[in-house]
Amino acid sequence: QVQLVESGGGLVQAGGSLRLSCAASGSIFSINAMGWYRQAPGKQRELVAAITSGGSTNYADSVKGRFTISRDNAKNTVYLQMNSLKPEDTAVYYCNAFIATMDNYYDYWGQGTQVTVSS
Repeated sequence: QVQLVESGGGLVQAGGSLRLSCAASGSIFSINAMGWYRQAPGKQRELVAAITSGGSTNYADSVKGRFTISRDNAKNTVYLQMNSLKPEDTAVYYCNAFIATMDNYYDYWGQGTQVTVSS
């Protein structure tokens, strides 16, 4: 089995910073893309940022220049550094990873971590 465990969410004032972490563990053969999504109340889940195993990244327009995604392949961990946070960044943030086990590729999700930005 594979698990994604997130940490680092919380309450921060507008303009502040937070760093999210997501560690994958279990029967992992390799990890392809990893990413962060978010879902605000009453809205659909949306992609925030993603990173390939080779380090290529892409970001939602709303976070470009403020958020940075990175990963440590040796630790099977992906990070999201969030700077200049805005109240509209408030959401539950979910980690996602496309992971190869011994028999197939699967799409895995973390349990979510709440990020609240006060104005």
